[in-house]
Amino acid sequence: MDDLELDVRPILRGGGEPFAAIMAAVGRLQPGQKLRLVATFKPIPLFQVMARRGYESAPRHLEGGDWEVVFSPSAVSGEAGDGSGLDEVDTLHWPDPVRYLDCTELDPPRPMVDILAALEEMQAGEVLFALLGREPVFLIPELRNRGHAWVGNFDESGATYRLLVCVAGGGQA
Repeated sequence: MDDLELDVRPILRGGGEPFAAIMAAVGRLQPGQKLRLVATFKPIPLFQVMARRGYESAPRHLEGGDWEVVFSPSAVSGEAGDGSGLDEVDTLHWPDPVRYLDCTELDPPRPMVDILAALEEMQAGEVLFALLGREPVFLIPELRNRGHAWVGNFDESGATYRLLVCVAGGGQA
């Protein structure tokens, strides 16, 4: 089986955001298939995103300053409760969300700021549901640091990231 190749340099050079195209490509990967990504920079935040999806990254600097990264299926997938999918955390024991935020039209860092501010106003064990226009790669470590349980994934279209957060002191991850 051939690697799936995606060159996002035209998107980046045109001032666009390639994350949706990358996630669409990831959604097309067959079991065992690799993704070969070419970009104008070393996409370090993407390494963490792909690791949570069970892929190892092998970056290589190309002539002219561009980067190639081959994402290969990892022999070991992420541990349960790491937030990489809604089925991995026991959300059945979480109460229904009491706060809903639609951050799909907000530019970073606004979604992170709004979500953290909302969580500070909530009681232990309450649940927040948020919709985002991209995966919150910088928010996730902050949720962990604050002890919140969370799960998240993209909807079927790959365009909207759904995030559930149980405020620290509440449900089990």
